[in-house]
Amino acid sequence: MPSRLTVPVLENAVARLEPLSPRHLEGLRRAADAPRDSFALTTVPTPATAEEYLRASLARTDAGECWSLAQLDAATGEVVGHTSYLSPRWFPDGRLLAVEIGHTWLTPSVQGTAFNTAAKLLLAAHAFETWGVARLDLKTDARNARSRAAIQAIGARFEGVLRNWQPSAAEGEEGLPRDTAMHAITAADWPEVKRMLEQRLAAKLAAAQSAPHPRT
Repeated sequence: MPSRLTVPVLENAVARLEPLSPRHLEGLRRAADAPRDSFALTTVPTPATAEEYLRASLARTDAGECWSLAQLDAATGEVVGHTSYLSPRWFPDGRLLAVEIGHTWLTPSVQGTAFNTAAKLLLAAHAFETWGVARLDLKTDARNARSRAAIQAIGARFEGVLRNWQPSAAEGEEGLPRDTAMHAITAADWPEVKRMLEQRLAAKLAAAQSAPHPRT
């Protein structure tokens, strides 16, 4: 039988990823209190639905289907979004074959900064170097050009569009299927992707420090 996955706090100089808990509720509300167009086709709670969102995320984690994480600014401790590992696939002997990074969103103030690169570096390193996965999946609504560009910018390869792959999360499309753009990083890709992410993070941090109003 597959062993139950556990996720510790993951942290570097920019991002801190903590296993989601009720103490993150107010932070999630603040992070989600933003213009909805900044979230594109991503599923993001509103301040009013944040508690329901948190309960559902914790229930999936308790069921062993998902491992939800609050995304925090490492410098301030402020909650800036959510992410998770999900959809684990196992070898017959119980070893973890692959896992997905998903359910990811960030408040607008950190979109386009070094934060996403820093967080993805933490998540991918844990998956490949601690769990020993052979593959890391990242997917999004095929229409979400912003998300697809962000996924490919962190080194994941586009593998194709899976038609009618899953239920749409877009507003007004309840009960309808969506086409999903599939991307992945494999264990063979990881050393080069890791170097690229480290270089990208360093460049973003340097650019932020030289800006008139530095932010990371």
